[in-house]
Formats: sequence, C-alpha cells, structure tokens
Amino acid sequence: MSSTELPPVPAVNALPKVSPVEAEGGERLRSVRLPGATLAVRTGSSGNEGLPPALYVHGLGGSSQNWSALMPLLDGLVDGEAVDLPGFGDSPPPDDGDYSVTGHARAVIRYLDAAERGPVHLFGNSLGGAVATRVAAVRPDLVRTLSLVSPALPEVFIQCGAIPTGLLALPGVASLFTRCTKEWTPEERVRGVMALCYGDPGRVSPEGFRNAVEEMERRLRLPYFWDAMARSARGIVNAYTLGGQHGLWRQAERVLAPTLLVYGGRDQLVSYRMARRAARSFRDSRLLTLPDAGHVAMMEYPEQVAVAFRELLAAAGPGATFAGGSDRAGAGS
Repeated sequence: MSSTELPPVPAVNALPKVSPVEAEGGERLRSVRLPGATLAVRTGSSGNEGLPPALYVHGLGGSSQNWSALMPLLDGLVDGEAVDLPGFGDSPPPDDGDYSVTGHARAVIRYLDAAERGPVHLFGNSLGGAVATRVAAVRPDLVRTLSLVSPALPEVFIQCGAIPTGLLALPGVASLFTRCTKEWTPEERVRGVMALCYGDPGRVSPEGFRNAVEEMERRLRLPYFWDAMARSARGIVNAYTLGGQHGLWRQAERVLAPTLLVYGGRDQLVSYRMARRAARSFRDSRLLTLPDAGHVAMMEYPEQVAVAFRELLAAAGPGATFAGGSDRAGAGS
C-alpha cells in the first residue's frame, strides 16, 4: 500500500445540471436496453475512442452528471462512460424493483458484458463505491483498476449525517418525510443536500446552484423518485448487515485490481476514519486524503482526483489490466 497526499486546491463548482434529454459540454447521452433494466449512459467528449475504457458509477440520489467535472480531466487517457443506475438520473426503475447493492451491481455487469468494454477502469462514489467493489470482487475479468470516492462500506459507528439515510430505509418513512417536507422549496432542498455533501457549500457558484435547483425540480416530478431513494437506502443498510463471503469488507479483500481510495476530511456521510481500514483491506491500494473535501471529492477537487488516478496508472505500469478468472457469484448476470 502506498499513500498519495496532495496539497489542497480551490474547489471546482461542478453541481450536476438538469439533462432529461440532452447532455452538456460535448457529452452524449444514450439509452441502453438490457435484460431487466434500461440504463442511460453518458459518454464524454469524442476523440477518446481506442483508449482503455472507463466506467463511472454515482452514489445515492446522484446521477452520471456527478462525474462531469472529472471525466474531461481524463480525456486522452481513458475512453470514459458514466451510467445512471436504475431509478436515477435518466434511467427508469429496474423491471424487478431490485435496488439492492447486488441489483445495482448486476445492472453494471450486464452493461459491461453487453457492451464488451471490459476490463474497464471502474470508478464509484458512495453507493456507487459499494457497487463497484462488488463488481470488482465477483467479476475481476471486468475491472482493470478500481477508484473509489467515499465508498459506502460498512461502519460500526456511522456518521450523524448518515442517520437520515438509514431512517429512509425504514418502511413508511419516505412517505412520511414527503408529507412533512411538502412545503419545502427546491431551493431549500438543494441547500440541505449541498450542506450534507460538500466540504464547503459556499464555494458553489450561483449558476451551479441554479442548475442544481432545476435538477431537483425535475427529480421531484418523477413518480418513482422517493421509491428509488428509499429502496436504494434499504439496499445499503442490508449490505451493511451481510456477513460471510457476501460482506462488503470480505469482498474488498478479494479485489485484485490496483485500487485508488479517496476520502474527504469533512465527509458527513462516510467517516474519514474508515480510510485506513479501507487501505488495509484492498490488497493493492493507494490512499488520497483530502482534509477539506466532503462526500463528493470528484466534484469538489476533480484535479486532485485526476492526478491521483494518473499516479495509480503509473504505479501499476502498462500492464494495469486485470487478474483473470471469472467468479459470477453474488452479482452475476
């Protein structure tokens, strides 16, 4: 295990923009039908064809747009795509209503198998970090390297900021919360999300705030928004309680791919204290700690995350491919 400690840089205003149909900044959005699910897939700027493929997986309540600040910084290095997990962004709910970590991982695996893009450089944030860990553990043939930003791995003492997510997983809480907050404006909701997810919400530009409000308004119009949130939150809680070979920490130990771990010192959802345990669990890991970052370091400090990923590739060498074999247990297709 090695450590990558970089000096802080000013945060980039990178809140996701509403994009029900069109994509911004040269990105392209398409819909891919798979067995059991339809995924919206966001592709970065053109000109990266032929480069090693990368896939980005967002967290709870997020979307593929959460990676729009980082993806351009890796142009010329990888051919990047970002998915909207079932029920989030522009992806409709899964056919079977399965929002578990395994269900989300299965959708990612099915996409990679169908697109024949593996092995990929796999990125995950929060819930997406748990999903990516499971994918890397059960299908090592699909993962070239693994980069996790504040991954949602089990904690004994959870952060206070994560308690509402745990409560959301309880039956009936989502509908109760909806009724209790029906008078909240989209602006108030966005301020709450930013205060929870960003190390310093004050750095968000007025334009970034307006875009986030538009996105919030769009999400609240989706009839399945709260159901997807509640069921995915329940999936995280259930994954925390799994033991044996299906436990996330046990699966982290099985990951063969070189791994970059990114943790924020101001993260209110995933404890900064978990960074060292994660670095010990992933057998070939590098750790980037950002004291001023919150839960979404790839949005707040994309330049530093990009530099750390380049260093991961340099350390792994040109053979940063995959350790073969195929174990389809757990989240198989």
